[in-house]
Amino acid sequence: MKKIKVAVIGCGGISGAHIDAYIAHPQAEMYALCDINEERLNAKGKQYGITRLYTDYKKMFAELPELDAVSVCTWNNTHEPITIAALEAGKAVLCEKPMSLNTENALNMQRVAQKTGGKLMLGFVRRCGRDCIAAKDLIGKGMLGDIYYAQTKILRRNGNPGGWFADKSYSGGGPLIDLGVHVIDMARYLMGNPKPVAVTAIAVDALKGSRATTKDVVEYASLSAADRDFKNDVEDFAAAFIRFDNGAVLNLEASYALEMEKNECYIALYGTKGGIKIDPNLHLYTQMHDYPVNVDIAMPTDFSFEGFNGEIDNFVKYVLGEKECLSPAEDGVTLMKILDAVYRSAREKKEVIIE
Repeated sequence: MKKIKVAVIGCGGISGAHIDAYIAHPQAEMYALCDINEERLNAKGKQYGITRLYTDYKKMFAELPELDAVSVCTWNNTHEPITIAALEAGKAVLCEKPMSLNTENALNMQRVAQKTGGKLMLGFVRRCGRDCIAAKDLIGKGMLGDIYYAQTKILRRNGNPGGWFADKSYSGGGPLIDLGVHVIDMARYLMGNPKPVAVTAIAVDALKGSRATTKDVVEYASLSAADRDFKNDVEDFAAAFIRFDNGAVLNLEASYALEMEKNECYIALYGTKGGIKIDPNLHLYTQMHDYPVNVDIAMPTDFSFEGFNGEIDNFVKYVLGEKECLSPAEDGVTLMKILDAVYRSAREKKEVIIE
């Protein structure tokens, strides 16, 4: 059985999910690690028994020509240069979400992939969750009919992680680009990937410096921060109304800090025959014998980190030519167009048309 040699670039919080999934995959060899923080790099190498350790990804590419693929798990502002360097070095790339800081960067990544013939996949792991897989299956079997409205909320009451997540120069933004990216992509994917055409939005930054955050968020963020000072200049809350070319709309809310009862996260889709809500388990609302019925799926349908196993499986088999890419570059570019339009609409206080 052919195995691909893989490196993970960026040893912060999310890297462990990638590394674990590669180690568990029969067609992948966890070959090398790279991180600018040498202490963290060495600790991660020791944890997993990986000895090929680099603080410079360009040096790694030069010294390991046998490397087949990389996962890019770094700050958002480094996704573009690292991905481009990897593609130009002949490596397939799985780039964590969001694709980059903006549409221009994302288009650059896509163009290099096309020019080099390289393989580029985006880390939209929610597509591989049990909830999304079940919902996609039910939608494909016609249970919802034509979907015309979707609603998503991913709200934290006290959840600004600080570190690079809260510094716009590193992250590109706050809860919209960090959390909202997951639910926007998942909702659009379940809707059949319609083309976005217009956005009306707001973004507020009133609470970020005055709210404590939860212990789990702080610990996760600390794993992803190097030893440096970061600003806190991102939005606390964003809301958007996104219109698509097929007439459907998506209503989005995302927050790091919001005066509310408790954290809230769900995706709901409404169609001509039924509706689905994921909160995190999957619920189906439909009609049976002229009566409205609510159906709960009698099996686990919530998202778990096992979704990364599915994502890595798709990436490995995509690299080997055994499967189509689940999250291609064009989907990442489209999502960046939506995020750019949300931020622009919030700044300009008007509807923004997406070309």
